[in-house]
Amino acid sequence: MRLVVIGGTGHIGTFLIPRLVNAGHDVIVASRGKREPYVPHPAWAAVQRIEIDRTAEDAAGTFAVRIAALEADAVVDLICFTLDSAQRLVGALQPRRTLLLHCGTMWVHGRPAVVPTTEEDPRHPFGDYGIKKAAIEQLLLDATRRGHARAVILHPGHLVGPGWKPLNPTGHFNPDVFTRIARGELLQLPNEGLETVHHVHADDVAQAFELALTHPDDAVGESFHVVSPAPLTLRAYAEAMFAHFGQRAKLGFLRWDEWRQTVTEDEAAATWDHIAHSPHGSIAKARQRLRYAPRYTSLEAVIESVDSLIAAGVVYVAE
Repeated sequence: MRLVVIGGTGHIGTFLIPRLVNAGHDVIVASRGKREPYVPHPAWAAVQRIEIDRTAEDAAGTFAVRIAALEADAVVDLICFTLDSAQRLVGALQPRRTLLLHCGTMWVHGRPAVVPTTEEDPRHPFGDYGIKKAAIEQLLLDATRRGHARAVILHPGHLVGPGWKPLNPTGHFNPDVFTRIARGELLQLPNEGLETVHHVHADDVAQAFELALTHPDDAVGESFHVVSPAPLTLRAYAEAMFAHFGQRAKLGFLRWDEWRQTVTEDEAAATWDHIAHSPHGSIAKARQRLRYAPRYTSLEAVIESVDSLIAAGVVYVAE
Protein backbone atom coordinates (compact mmCIF):
# COMPACT_ATOMS: atom_id res chain seq x y z
CA MET A 1 0.00 0.00 0.00
CA ARG A 2 0.89 3.65 -0.30
CA LEU A 3 0.98 4.91 3.28
CA VAL A 4 1.31 8.30 4.94
CA VAL A 5 2.50 8.40 8.54
CA ILE A 6 1.90 11.74 10.28
CA GLY A 7 4.45 12.34 13.03
CA GLY A 8 6.47 9.33 11.94
CA THR A 9 9.81 10.34 13.47
CA GLY A 10 8.57 10.09 17.07
CA HIS A 11 8.46 7.22 19.55
CA ILE A 12 6.05 4.94 17.70
CA GLY A 13 7.21 5.91 14.22
CA THR A 14 10.79 4.98 15.11
CA PHE A 15 9.67 1.34 15.12
CA LEU A 16 6.66 1.51 12.80
CA ILE A 17 8.42 2.92 9.73
CA PRO A 18 10.95 0.06 9.44
CA ARG A 19 8.12 -2.45 9.87
CA LEU A 20 6.13 -0.86 7.04
CA VAL A 21 9.10 -0.55 4.69
CA ASN A 22 10.18 -4.13 5.33
CA ALA A 23 6.62 -5.27 4.59
CA GLY A 24 6.92 -3.73 1.12
CA HIS A 25 4.79 -0.61 1.55
CA ASP A 26 5.48 2.74 -0.11
CA VAL A 27 5.90 5.03 2.92
CA ILE A 28 5.69 8.80 3.19
CA VAL A 29 6.55 10.39 6.55
CA ALA A 30 5.02 13.79 7.24
CA SER A 31 6.62 15.62 10.15
CA ARG A 32 7.26 19.17 11.31
CA GLY A 33 11.06 19.06 11.13
CA LYS A 34 13.99 16.90 10.18
CA ARG A 35 14.38 15.10 13.51
CA GLU A 36 15.91 11.67 13.17
CA PRO A 37 14.21 8.60 14.69
CA TYR A 38 15.25 7.52 18.17
CA VAL A 39 16.83 4.33 16.82
CA PRO A 40 18.53 4.37 13.38
CA HIS A 41 17.50 1.80 10.80
CA PRO A 42 18.49 1.36 7.14
CA ALA A 43 14.80 1.22 6.13
CA TRP A 44 14.59 5.00 6.52
CA ALA A 45 16.62 5.38 3.32
CA ALA A 46 13.59 4.10 1.39
CA VAL A 47 11.15 6.59 2.93
CA GLN A 48 9.90 9.80 1.33
CA ARG A 49 9.87 12.61 3.90
CA ILE A 50 7.89 15.83 3.70
CA GLU A 51 7.98 18.73 6.13
CA ILE A 52 4.61 19.95 7.34
CA ASP A 53 3.74 22.03 10.41
CA ARG A 54 0.37 20.66 11.46
CA THR A 55 -0.53 23.48 13.83
CA ALA A 56 0.25 26.22 11.32
CA GLU A 57 -1.37 24.46 8.39
CA ASP A 58 -4.48 23.53 10.36
CA ALA A 59 -4.83 27.20 11.20
CA ALA A 60 -4.51 28.01 7.51
CA GLY A 61 -6.93 25.23 6.53
CA THR A 62 -4.35 23.47 4.34
CA PHE A 63 -3.13 20.51 6.42
CA ALA A 64 -5.86 17.98 5.65
CA VAL A 65 -5.91 18.98 1.98
CA ARG A 66 -2.14 18.40 1.68
CA ILE A 67 -2.40 14.98 3.32
CA ALA A 68 -5.31 13.95 1.07
CA ALA A 69 -3.42 15.12 -2.02
CA LEU A 70 -0.79 12.44 -1.34
CA GLU A 71 -3.45 9.91 -2.42
CA ALA A 72 -2.54 7.29 0.15
CA ASP A 73 -4.35 4.02 0.67
CA ALA A 74 -4.03 4.56 4.43
CA VAL A 75 -3.02 7.37 6.76
CA VAL A 76 -1.51 6.66 10.18
CA ASP A 77 -2.06 9.71 12.39
CA LEU A 78 0.23 9.64 15.42
CA ILE A 79 -0.12 13.30 16.45
CA CYS A 80 -3.76 14.39 16.29
CA PHE A 81 -4.71 16.28 19.46
CA THR A 82 -7.74 18.42 18.54
CA LEU A 83 -11.26 17.60 17.42
CA ASP A 84 -11.16 20.22 14.67
CA SER A 85 -8.02 18.75 13.12
CA ALA A 86 -9.53 15.26 13.20
CA GLN A 87 -12.76 16.50 11.61
CA ARG A 88 -10.89 18.23 8.79
CA LEU A 89 -8.82 15.12 8.08
CA VAL A 90 -11.89 12.89 8.00
CA GLY A 91 -13.54 15.23 5.50
CA ALA A 92 -10.50 15.39 3.25
CA LEU A 93 -10.01 11.62 3.21
CA GLN A 94 -13.68 10.74 2.65
CA PRO A 95 -13.76 10.88 -1.19
CA ARG A 96 -11.12 8.14 -1.51
CA ARG A 97 -12.39 6.22 1.55
CA THR A 98 -8.82 6.23 2.82
CA LEU A 99 -8.17 4.02 5.83
CA LEU A 100 -7.36 6.21 8.86
CA LEU A 101 -5.49 4.83 11.86
CA HIS A 102 -5.52 7.17 14.86
CA CYS A 103 -3.27 7.03 17.91
CA GLY A 104 -5.37 7.56 21.03
CA THR A 105 -4.51 6.98 24.68
CA MET A 106 -5.57 4.83 27.61
CA TRP A 107 -6.47 8.10 29.34
CA VAL A 108 -9.76 8.26 27.43
CA HIS A 109 -11.10 6.07 30.25
CA GLY A 110 -10.31 8.49 33.07
CA ARG A 111 -10.53 6.76 36.46
CA PRO A 112 -11.23 3.07 35.82
CA ALA A 113 -14.41 1.72 37.36
CA VAL A 114 -13.58 -1.90 36.52
CA VAL A 115 -10.20 -3.54 35.99
CA PRO A 116 -8.94 -4.75 33.70
CA THR A 117 -10.69 -2.06 31.66
CA THR A 118 -12.09 -3.07 28.28
CA GLU A 119 -12.70 -0.93 25.22
CA GLU A 120 -16.44 -1.24 25.79
CA ASP A 121 -16.41 0.20 29.32
CA PRO A 122 -17.93 3.68 29.74
CA ARG A 123 -15.62 6.65 29.23
CA HIS A 124 -15.18 9.14 32.06
CA PRO A 125 -12.16 11.16 30.92
CA PHE A 126 -10.75 14.05 32.90
CA GLY A 127 -7.96 16.49 32.15
CA ASP A 128 -7.51 18.33 28.86
CA TYR A 129 -5.60 15.54 27.09
CA GLY A 130 -7.93 12.70 27.99
CA ILE A 131 -11.09 14.71 27.25
CA LYS A 132 -9.84 15.80 23.82
CA LYS A 133 -8.68 12.32 22.87
CA ALA A 134 -12.01 10.79 23.93
CA ALA A 135 -13.86 13.32 21.78
CA ILE A 136 -11.67 12.50 18.78
CA GLU A 137 -12.29 8.79 19.30
CA GLN A 138 -16.05 9.33 19.37
CA LEU A 139 -15.91 11.48 16.24
CA LEU A 140 -13.99 8.83 14.30
CA LEU A 141 -16.21 5.98 15.42
CA ASP A 142 -19.39 7.92 14.64
CA ALA A 143 -18.06 8.93 11.21
CA THR A 144 -17.22 5.31 10.45
CA ARG A 145 -20.68 4.10 11.48
CA ARG A 146 -22.25 6.70 9.18
CA GLY A 147 -20.04 5.61 6.29
CA HIS A 148 -18.10 8.88 6.21
CA ALA A 149 -14.79 7.35 7.30
CA ARG A 150 -12.88 4.09 7.69
CA ALA A 151 -11.17 4.65 11.02
CA VAL A 152 -9.35 2.54 13.60
CA ILE A 153 -8.29 3.84 17.03
CA LEU A 154 -5.39 2.36 19.00
CA HIS A 155 -4.94 3.33 22.65
CA PRO A 156 -1.36 2.94 23.96
CA GLY A 157 -0.32 3.13 27.59
CA HIS A 158 2.87 4.79 28.87
CA LEU A 159 5.31 4.57 25.95
CA VAL A 160 8.80 3.30 26.63
CA GLY A 161 11.76 2.23 24.55
CA PRO A 162 15.41 3.08 23.91
CA GLY A 163 16.21 6.76 23.57
CA TRP A 164 13.72 8.38 25.92
CA LYS A 165 12.92 8.64 29.61
CA PRO A 166 10.32 6.16 30.90
CA LEU A 167 7.68 6.89 33.49
CA ASN A 168 9.46 5.97 36.72
CA PRO A 169 8.23 4.20 39.89
CA THR A 170 7.28 7.51 41.53
CA GLY A 171 4.94 8.40 38.65
CA HIS A 172 6.93 11.13 36.88
CA PHE A 173 9.76 11.27 34.34
CA ASN A 174 12.87 12.42 36.21
CA PRO A 175 15.53 9.77 35.40
CA ASP A 176 17.38 10.57 38.65
CA VAL A 177 14.91 8.20 40.33
CA PHE A 178 16.58 5.28 38.53
CA THR A 179 20.02 6.50 39.62
CA ARG A 180 18.87 6.54 43.24
CA ILE A 181 17.46 3.05 42.90
CA ALA A 182 20.68 1.78 41.28
CA ARG A 183 22.63 3.16 44.26
CA GLY A 184 20.31 1.57 46.80
CA GLU A 185 19.09 4.89 48.19
CA LEU A 186 15.75 5.42 49.95
CA LEU A 187 12.86 5.98 47.55
CA GLN A 188 9.72 7.66 48.87
CA LEU A 189 6.44 6.68 47.18
CA PRO A 190 3.10 8.49 47.41
CA ASN A 191 0.39 6.90 49.55
CA GLU A 192 0.95 3.14 49.80
CA GLY A 193 2.38 2.77 46.31
CA LEU A 194 -0.60 0.72 45.17
CA GLU A 195 -1.68 2.84 42.20
CA THR A 196 -0.95 1.31 38.79
CA VAL A 197 0.98 2.32 35.70
CA HIS A 198 0.66 0.46 32.41
CA HIS A 199 3.67 0.72 30.13
CA VAL A 200 4.06 -0.48 26.57
CA HIS A 201 7.14 -0.72 24.38
CA ALA A 202 6.86 1.51 21.32
CA ASP A 203 7.63 -1.45 19.05
CA ASP A 204 4.62 -3.31 20.44
CA VAL A 205 2.46 -0.30 19.58
CA ALA A 206 4.04 -0.28 16.12
CA GLN A 207 3.17 -3.97 15.85
CA ALA A 208 -0.48 -3.15 16.56
CA PHE A 209 -0.59 -0.44 13.90
CA GLU A 210 0.91 -2.82 11.35
CA LEU A 211 -1.63 -5.49 12.29
CA ALA A 212 -4.52 -3.04 11.92
CA LEU A 213 -3.29 -2.24 8.41
CA THR A 214 -3.00 -5.95 7.63
CA HIS A 215 -6.46 -6.86 8.99
CA PRO A 216 -8.68 -3.86 8.16
CA ASP A 217 -11.88 -5.92 8.05
CA ASP A 218 -11.34 -6.84 11.71
CA ALA A 219 -10.21 -3.35 12.74
CA VAL A 220 -12.29 -0.66 11.03
CA GLY A 221 -14.80 1.00 13.32
CA GLU A 222 -13.12 -0.33 16.46
CA SER A 223 -10.89 0.85 19.31
CA PHE A 224 -8.12 -1.31 20.74
CA HIS A 225 -5.96 -1.14 23.83
CA VAL A 226 -2.28 -1.67 23.00
CA VAL A 227 -0.40 -2.06 26.25
CA SER A 228 1.81 -4.66 27.90
CA PRO A 229 0.17 -7.86 29.17
CA ALA A 230 -0.20 -6.40 32.69
CA PRO A 231 0.36 -3.16 34.61
CA LEU A 232 2.54 -2.66 37.68
CA THR A 233 1.78 -0.98 40.97
CA LEU A 234 4.26 1.75 41.86
CA ARG A 235 5.44 -0.40 44.75
CA ALA A 236 5.99 -3.55 42.67
CA TYR A 237 7.66 -1.48 39.97
CA ALA A 238 10.09 0.07 42.46
CA GLU A 239 10.89 -3.29 44.08
CA ALA A 240 11.56 -4.85 40.68
CA MET A 241 13.93 -2.05 39.69
CA PHE A 242 15.86 -2.33 42.97
CA ALA A 243 16.21 -6.06 42.29
CA HIS A 244 17.32 -5.39 38.70
CA PHE A 245 20.24 -3.38 40.04
CA GLY A 246 21.07 -5.98 42.68
CA GLN A 247 19.87 -3.78 45.52
CA ARG A 248 17.60 -4.47 48.46
CA ALA A 249 14.43 -2.41 48.12
CA LYS A 250 14.51 0.61 50.40
CA LEU A 251 11.09 2.22 50.27
CA GLY A 252 9.27 4.84 52.28
CA PHE A 253 5.66 5.95 52.02
CA LEU A 254 4.12 9.39 52.55
CA ARG A 255 0.58 10.72 52.33
CA TRP A 256 0.03 12.59 49.08
CA ASP A 257 0.04 16.05 50.67
CA GLU A 258 3.40 15.23 52.29
CA TRP A 259 4.92 13.44 49.32
CA ARG A 260 4.23 16.25 46.87
CA GLN A 261 6.42 18.56 48.97
CA THR A 262 9.43 16.34 48.24
CA VAL A 263 9.40 16.94 44.46
CA THR A 264 9.05 19.85 42.05
CA GLU A 265 5.63 21.20 41.03
CA ASP A 266 5.99 19.68 37.56
CA GLU A 267 6.90 16.28 39.00
CA ALA A 268 3.99 16.40 41.45
CA ALA A 269 1.59 17.29 38.63
CA ALA A 270 2.84 14.41 36.48
CA THR A 271 2.57 11.95 39.35
CA TRP A 272 -0.93 13.10 40.23
CA ASP A 273 -2.07 12.61 36.62
CA HIS A 274 -0.67 9.08 36.55
CA ILE A 275 -1.91 7.87 39.91
CA ALA A 276 -5.33 9.46 39.40
CA HIS A 277 -5.73 7.51 36.16
CA SER A 278 -4.12 4.27 37.41
CA PRO A 279 -4.68 2.54 34.06
CA HIS A 280 -5.12 -1.22 33.81
CA GLY A 281 -6.14 -2.11 30.27
CA SER A 282 -7.29 -5.43 28.88
CA ILE A 283 -5.69 -6.48 25.58
CA ALA A 284 -8.06 -9.39 24.99
CA LYS A 285 -9.83 -7.63 22.12
CA ALA A 286 -6.57 -6.71 20.38
CA ARG A 287 -5.29 -10.27 20.83
CA GLN A 288 -8.45 -11.77 19.36
CA ARG A 289 -9.19 -9.41 16.48
CA LEU A 290 -5.74 -8.11 15.50
CA ARG A 291 -3.57 -11.06 16.65
CA TYR A 292 -1.71 -8.57 18.85
CA ALA A 293 1.06 -10.30 20.78
CA PRO A 294 3.24 -7.89 22.78
CA ARG A 295 6.87 -8.97 22.99
CA TYR A 296 7.63 -7.01 26.15
CA THR A 297 6.28 -7.05 29.67
CA SER A 298 6.08 -3.66 31.36
CA LEU A 299 9.28 -4.32 33.26
CA GLU A 300 11.21 -5.61 30.23
CA ALA A 301 10.25 -2.51 28.25
CA VAL A 302 11.30 -0.17 31.05
CA ILE A 303 14.63 -1.94 31.57
CA GLU A 304 15.50 -1.56 27.88
CA SER A 305 14.80 2.17 28.19
CA VAL A 306 16.84 2.50 31.37
CA ASP A 307 19.75 0.58 29.86
CA SER A 308 19.82 3.11 27.00
CA LEU A 309 19.86 5.95 29.55
CA ILE A 310 22.78 4.31 31.35
CA ALA A 311 24.66 3.99 28.07
CA ALA A 312 23.96 7.69 27.37
CA GLY A 313 25.20 8.77 30.80
CA VAL A 314 21.78 9.97 31.91
CA VAL A 315 21.34 7.31 34.62
CA TYR A 316 24.34 6.43 36.78
CA VAL A 317 24.78 3.05 38.42
CA ALA A 318 26.72 2.28 41.59
CA GLU A 319 30.41 1.61 41.03
